[in-house]
Formats: sequence, structure tokens, C-alpha cells
Amino acid sequence: MDGEFATHTDPAAPWSLVVPLKPLRLAKSRLAVATGDALRPRLALAFALDTVAAVLACSVVRDVAVVTDDPTAAAELSALGARVVPDTPADGLNAALAHGARAVRALRPRAAVAALNADLPALRPAELALVLAAAEPFPRAFLADAAGIGTTLLTAGPGVELNPAFGGPSRAGHLSTGAVEILLAGVDSVRRDVDTGEDLLRAAELGLGPHTALRYGGTAGDGGHQAYGPLPAPGPCG
Repeated sequence: MDGEFATHTDPAAPWSLVVPLKPLRLAKSRLAVATGDALRPRLALAFALDTVAAVLACSVVRDVAVVTDDPTAAAELSALGARVVPDTPADGLNAALAHGARAVRALRPRAAVAALNADLPALRPAELALVLAAAEPFPRAFLADAAGIGTTLLTAGPGVELNPAFGGPSRAGHLSTGAVEILLAGVDSVRRDVDTGEDLLRAAELGLGPHTALRYGGTAGDGGHQAYGPLPAPGPCG
């Protein structure tokens, strides 16, 4: 990723992550209220690039499978080192995640897998490693988003089906399927997904990844992240 992160992916690392991404023309529709429709797909790609780069830099991650049918995103994410899996079910987010997990396990049947949102532009590799370590003792576990309503990460240990229930109030959905909630302080970057202008402002407070920060003319900052310039004010839905 142009040197912003060192890549620590290791064949001996325990986790394979599955990251879903809609076609960019459809992604992050709620963000258009704050950013305008022209910038929205470029931001969706930047979020995904920053998310995947941080995942690839995580010490406990072996590999990343991105489930997408978007050719532009596929090319750029593949260049980072992700494996691109076409969304052949074409039946929504949860079907894409289950398909991605099957693709991982077609190569490594006993893989521990985790589904992670593609819209975590402030993601820190060390924080992701803490969350995955906390999840490891459980057959299935999840991390709620910053609002405490949705989910940003769901894990399944070796031999355990992912059984994703993302979308809407997915925290309650994952609890209802028997997944254990990870209650862990100091992992804000793993919880801060971005759907609205307000979400983007909160992510910027944590420190945006370089691809997202470049949309605002940022300069290099600590930890491989960048300082950020003016961000769009949140719209009425933010």
C-alpha cells in the first residue's frame, strides 16, 4: 500500500478475514447527503482500501478475501494483496459473507474466519489483533459497532459455520444466534464504521487511513494514518 503499512500476513497466522464490498456505484448511499454523489463512490473505495490495508498489516491475520463484483475495487484491492472472490450468490450481504467463508475454507478447511465491514477507514491493526484474540476462545463471537446496534466483526472458529446476520440491528441478531459479544475497551477503530457524514467526522477524530485522508489533502500522521483537513458537515441524517 505504497508503504503506509508494513504487511505482516503470515502463513502461520490463525485468521482469514472476509470483507464484503458492494459495487461502488451502489455503496454508501447514505453518505451522499454529506459528501455529494460524485465523491461517495470514491470514498467507499478509499474506506475499503484503508480497511484492507490495515487488516493485511495485522499480525494475527493470514489472508484477506474481498467479496466484490466491482472491477475497479477488485483491481485495487488485489494490488494490496487481498484475494478477490466474485459475489456469485448476488443475494445480499449475508450470502456474500457466507460465500466468502466457503471460498476460504475450500483452500483451508480448518480456517478460523472473521467477517469484517469494509467501511472502517480509521482501523488500526493492533486493535484488530486485540479483538481477534478476545474472540479466539469462542466458537462464534462478534463486536458491536460504535452505536451498539449493528456489528462490525463476526468470527467463527475452525469447523464452525459463520452464520452471519448483518444488517439493521445485527447486534441483537448475532446474540440471538448464540454468538458471544466481545466487550473490550480500547478498540474504537474496529467499531467505527462509516455510513453518514457524522460517522465520517467521528472516524476522522480517531485518525483516517491514508486513502481516505487523501480525499481531504491530509499529510502524514502517526501510526501510518494521516492528518485530515476540512470534512463535510453531517447532513440531516448524520
